[in-house]
Amino acid sequence: MGEPATAQPIDTRPDRVKTDFAVAMPRIGTVKPRSTSEITGSNWLIGCETMDRDFTDYDQYKAYIAPLGIKRLRMQAGWDKTENVKGQYDWAWLDYIIDDAHRRGFQPWLQTSYGNHNYPNGGGANLGAGVPTSPEALAAWDRWVEAMVKRYKNKVVDWEIWNEPNFGDNQENTPDKFAALTIRTVDIIKRIQPEARVSGLAMGHIDLDYADRFFKILADRKKILLFDNFTYHDYVYNPDSHYGKVMKLRAVLDKYAPGIPLRQGENGCPSGGGSGRGALWDYDWSELTQAKWDLRRMLGDLGHDIETSIFGLIEMAYTSGPINRLNYKGIIKSDSTKRAIRPKMAYYAIQHVTSIFDNSLERLKKLKPSYNNAYLPADQSEVVYSRSTDRSLAVYGYRHKNTGKQVYTIWSDEYIPTDSNKTRNLTFTFINGHFDQPVYVDLISGGVYEIPAGQWKKTGSTYTFTNMPVYDAPILIADKSLVKFQ
Repeated sequence: MGEPATAQPIDTRPDRVKTDFAVAMPRIGTVKPRSTSEITGSNWLIGCETMDRDFTDYDQYKAYIAPLGIKRLRMQAGWDKTENVKGQYDWAWLDYIIDDAHRRGFQPWLQTSYGNHNYPNGGGANLGAGVPTSPEALAAWDRWVEAMVKRYKNKVVDWEIWNEPNFGDNQENTPDKFAALTIRTVDIIKRIQPEARVSGLAMGHIDLDYADRFFKILADRKKILLFDNFTYHDYVYNPDSHYGKVMKLRAVLDKYAPGIPLRQGENGCPSGGGSGRGALWDYDWSELTQAKWDLRRMLGDLGHDIETSIFGLIEMAYTSGPINRLNYKGIIKSDSTKRAIRPKMAYYAIQHVTSIFDNSLERLKKLKPSYNNAYLPADQSEVVYSRSTDRSLAVYGYRHKNTGKQVYTIWSDEYIPTDSNKTRNLTFTFINGHFDQPVYVDLISGGVYEIPAGQWKKTGSTYTFTNMPVYDAPILIADKSLVKFQ
C-alpha cells in the first residue's frame, strides 16, 4: 500500500482557485493554508466514510488530509467487513487505517455500524439498514463492540453509534428499538473506556417526534448524560434554510439534557447533479456551487456554535444500497475505481476557512443588527451592526481570545448557491468594533484585499466600511492580524 501515483498534487500557487470574482480593491495576497500540525483545535471534522463497504480507498486520499487543516476524521468501523466469517474477526483493514491516522496526528471519530449478515435479524450492512434485533445478533454485536473498544482505546477516544437509523422514514428502526441498541452500546464503550466521548442519534433528516421519543427513553433510563453530543444530518438545498429546524431539535433535547451539545455530523454538497448519487441530486451543481455550499454550511454552523463534519473528503464509488453511482459530494475528484484525481475548488476553499477559524477565536454572542448607526450599547461586549440593505444576509462575528481583534463573516443567504460571482456593494457599520488594519477576504479564492482608506473610517469604537462587495459566498471583514496570507 502506498501513495497514489497518478493523483494531482495539491496546488499551492496563490492563484490556485480561478473564478471570475472581481473587486476593485488592491489584492495583497492569498490566504495561506495551515496543516493539522499547525492548528491546536477547531470546529471542524472531515468525513472519511464508506471504507467499511470499500466505496473509497484510504491510501488514495490520506496525503490530502493534513494540508486540509482538519484533525478529526469520521469513519465507519464496519462490523460486517470485520466479521465477514462468523466468529472470526479480521481487523487488518481497520488496524491499517487507525494506526496510520494516529501516526499522522489525526483523531478518528469511529462509528459502530452497520449490521452483520452472519446472524439472524443481524441488521443490514448498508445505509438505511435495520439494526440488529435477535438475541443472537445482539450478543454478537456486544462482543464486536467490546473487542473493538479494547483494541483501539489508546488511539480512538471519539465514538458514534450507528448511522441514520431513520433514513427514508423506514418503519423498522423505531425510536424504541434504536434507543435500546444505543443504550447497550454506550454502556459497553463507557465500561471499557470511561473517558470515551460518545455521539448518539446520527439522525438522517430532522424528525422531531423521533428525536423526542429517543431522548426520552435515554433520559428515563438515566443514560442520556453518558453522551458528549447528539448528531444530525440535514441535507437542504439552501444551507442557511434549516436553522429554524435545528433550533427546534435543540429545544427537544433541552427538555431532557440542556447541557449536551448538538453536532452536525454529516453534511456536504455535490459538485454535479444526477439521480442515484445521494442527497441533493436534483440540482445543476458545479464545483463553484459546491464550494459555496460547503463554506456556508461550515460558517453557518460556526455562527450557531455547532461543530460540523464535512461530507466527505473524496467522491465515493457506491455499488450497493440506496445510492448506486459515484457520490459527487467529495471535495477530491475520484472515479469508479476509487482513484484520487485532484482536489476540487471546495478543497481549497475549505483550506482558507480552516486557516483562519480555529480555537483562538470566539464568537461574538452579543452581536445584533440595528437600523440606528448612533446606537451606543451600555454593554461594551455587545456589538451592533447595520447594513445598507433590507435583503437577507448572514452576518456573524468573532474576536481573538487574546488580542480582541475581530473578524466578520458575511454572505447573501437567500438562495441556493449560484454559478454567478456577481457582487453588490454594501455599507456596514460596526459599533464596538475592534480593528487596527482591516482587510477584505474572499474565502472561495482566498484573495486578501486591502480596504482603501477612502472606504473605511473609525469614529471612537464605530467602524464604517463602504462599498464592500457581497455575494452568495462568505466574505470577511477582518483585522489583518487574523489572516495568514502569502
